[in-house]
Amino acid sequence: MMDNKRKYQTLFVSPQQLLLDVVLIITGSVLCATAINGILIPQDFVTGGLTGISLIIHNFVPKLDVSTIYLLFNIPLFVLAWMAVGRRFFFYSILGTLCLTSSIAIVHVSIVLDDKILNALLAGLILGTGAGLVLKSSGSQGGMDILSVMLLKRFSIGIGNTILTVNAFVLVILSLSYSIEAVLYTLIVIFVSSKMINLVVTGLSQRKAVFIISTHWQTISREILKDIRRGVTIIKGEGGYTGSEEHILYTVITLTELGDLKRLINDIDPAAFVVISDTLEVVNYRIGNQPHW
Repeated sequence: MMDNKRKYQTLFVSPQQLLLDVVLIITGSVLCATAINGILIPQDFVTGGLTGISLIIHNFVPKLDVSTIYLLFNIPLFVLAWMAVGRRFFFYSILGTLCLTSSIAIVHVSIVLDDKILNALLAGLILGTGAGLVLKSSGSQGGMDILSVMLLKRFSIGIGNTILTVNAFVLVILSLSYSIEAVLYTLIVIFVSSKMINLVVTGLSQRKAVFIISTHWQTISREILKDIRRGVTIIKGEGGYTGSEEHILYTVITLTELGDLKRLINDIDPAAFVVISDTLEVVNYRIGNQPHW
């Protein structure tokens, strides 16, 4: 009985999280299907990844449905998901793939814009937002998302960067059978969607690394601990020009805390030297933003 309970808790963290994951997967799948059926297919555009390959095959063999082709391509990738990522990701990704294929088969909307570039931009925005929402859940939509999550977990390579790189090969295939205009429009869709995926997945979870050099380092350190409630590391250094001893404060904060920290430093020491940089990934039980898969 306890083993079954532990298994349930491993696969489904809580009923609230399960509901949120399902809502994210369904909403994201509907958005992706809207972009595919409403813009990509009517405009003869092609997107990247397995969806793009499925669209290419569909254009050559119209009798083969896009959703069916996409589902068949996913079978070997799910084997990798089970082995390399985990059971939770595997089962949620099955749900995501089924939702996407069902949405492509069911959701048919008409989005008509006169300018093809605007169509490509809108398709990239909708597609990237939809895919990003699904990746915010505990699963994916299958396809290149599985490969992207595997590379993120193993090598900390950004999801959008992996998708953009893989899609370069899709563009090579497109250039052999499509016009240069179609390739360029597809490049717009791919670029915009990959940027939207990174934005939606990372969002406000972006962490900032901050270095602070100030003569009032003790006060600033104390206020960060008290007001921001983040840890501070004090690094002893030496000024290259003056040769005097320096105390460098190092802290990692969330994007939403950055404004408060800057105001705090400015109030204590307007002359403080502050360096703020993006982080790729932070692993820690309090401040970490490591993947939830």
